[in-house]
Amino acid sequence: MSIGNSPEDERPFEDVSEEDRPSVSVGRALQQARIAAGLTVDDISTATRVRIAIVHAIEQDDFAPCGGDVYARGHIRALAKAVKLDPAPLLAQYEAQNGGGRPAPTPAAPLFEAERIRPERRGPNWTAAMVAAIVVVIGFVGFTMINRDEGGANVAGDTEPAESPTPSPTTKTAKPVVPAPDPSDSAIAAAPQDKVTVKVVAADAPSWISAKDHNGKVLFAELLKKGEDKTFQDSSKIDLVLGDAGGLDLFVNGKKIEEDWQPGAVERLTYTKGDPQAG
Repeated sequence: MSIGNSPEDERPFEDVSEEDRPSVSVGRALQQARIAAGLTVDDISTATRVRIAIVHAIEQDDFAPCGGDVYARGHIRALAKAVKLDPAPLLAQYEAQNGGGRPAPTPAAPLFEAERIRPERRGPNWTAAMVAAIVVVIGFVGFTMINRDEGGANVAGDTEPAESPTPSPTTKTAKPVVPAPDPSDSAIAAAPQDKVTVKVVAADAPSWISAKDHNGKVLFAELLKKGEDKTFQDSSKIDLVLGDAGGLDLFVNGKKIEEDWQPGAVERLTYTKGDPQAG
């Protein structure tokens, strides 16, 4: 008589394969990870700059408020990183459920703080200096000739004081031609030095735009249609989220930001009243 476990007790436990396990939707996975991390929807919205209504919709697997596949993938990626999930499986599952099996696009560039641009050094304006010098010489020569004519008349012994000659229209001093300033230079001169001014122009394509001031207050969070522009101003800082940076032109404190953003790229930027500057 043997003492021990019966053969039935020694049988290994059944292993449930990955295919037999119930799958969790993209929104449900993000919601569960957020709750497990002890975060609220407001916390996620603040960390990712995705509107609260869109976070709620995504967690219910409703991607219509995102405004398209490009924005939906960008929001999924941002929410996944905020709750410490790998975004790649979620993006693949989203494509399988909503994109007809299309391959996932190239991920957007990572979050970064916009590179400060060193302003170009401008040399002295020699053209304007030469024009001013020529005007001074012409004025001096004309003044000398008039005085010489008046002195010659008095030496000749005229009893009556010589009449001041009427200047001929042909001897009118020409005004110096000053070249028109560069548009970007004029904009810089017009921008207040004690504030940060950011202008976003939807030059090539519509894009969803979010802008916040230094207190985190939302200044704008809507779709900017093609051809429209929006200007934001704050005493110290402007935070931006550009849904499709490749279709936008960006001006900071009157200076155009030259960046080679790709169409569909989601960019998160921060500018201060000192930008653009050496840094």
